[in-house]
Amino acid sequence: MVAPDRTESPLALKRRARRIYRVLHDTYPYAHCELDFADPLQLLVATILSAQSTDVGVNKVTPSLFARYPDAAAYAAADRAQLEALIRPTGFFRQKTSSLIGLGQALVERFGGEVPGRLTDLVTLPGVGRKTANVVLGNAFGVPGITVDTHVQRLVRRWGWTEETDPVAIEHAVGALLPRRDWTMASHVVIHHGRRMCHARRPACGVCPVAGLCPAYGTGEIDPEKARLLLAYEMAPGAANPYAAPSPAGLR
Repeated sequence: MVAPDRTESPLALKRRARRIYRVLHDTYPYAHCELDFADPLQLLVATILSAQSTDVGVNKVTPSLFARYPDAAAYAAADRAQLEALIRPTGFFRQKTSSLIGLGQALVERFGGEVPGRLTDLVTLPGVGRKTANVVLGNAFGVPGITVDTHVQRLVRRWGWTEETDPVAIEHAVGALLPRRDWTMASHVVIHHGRRMCHARRPACGVCPVAGLCPAYGTGEIDPEKARLLLAYEMAPGAANPYAAPSPAGLR
């Protein structure tokens, strides 16, 4: 984390935050939830499985899982051993199995087998916290929400948007800086940026499109050629990507 700029006014911070969002939106116009799903229940289950796992890993498991458990009642009546075997590759499979069976039972008993579309209801379900609830609300119901995962926590603190460490406090701090209509997409582009460029240990500062707006510039590799080698996913060197991040030359 960088030390906060005591000279930056709240209005200046809000303007800088919104500019960072606009630049990242232009850089990642295709940003989206990277979990595969076809309905709210599938997204809810996939998001629960993504804890301490990767979206890529979860997406390898869910086709068979969704085929065997098509609705809440199926999870409620699931054989524990069979469910554990299916989701074992995602890690913490015993705890996640308990959450999925409890989730199915709660949905059947309290919500007619349907995933509710309100935050206050979602967070009462087994295995569902505010992060998971906001993922489901934003991507399955079109209700704006800020997903505070590890990438969002790291980046907003690097950018000096907040000094908070509690995810709920971070959610509220970010929400105060950006228009509500942008919350879901902002979550996507920040997460994309964290996965692809602004890594935890070696951020690719030298090719970052928001370098000129980032008080933590220089935390990582600033040489453009060396920084480019750090890029991940579709931005990796040699990957065909029409939206590759521009050089930050002139931004600072």
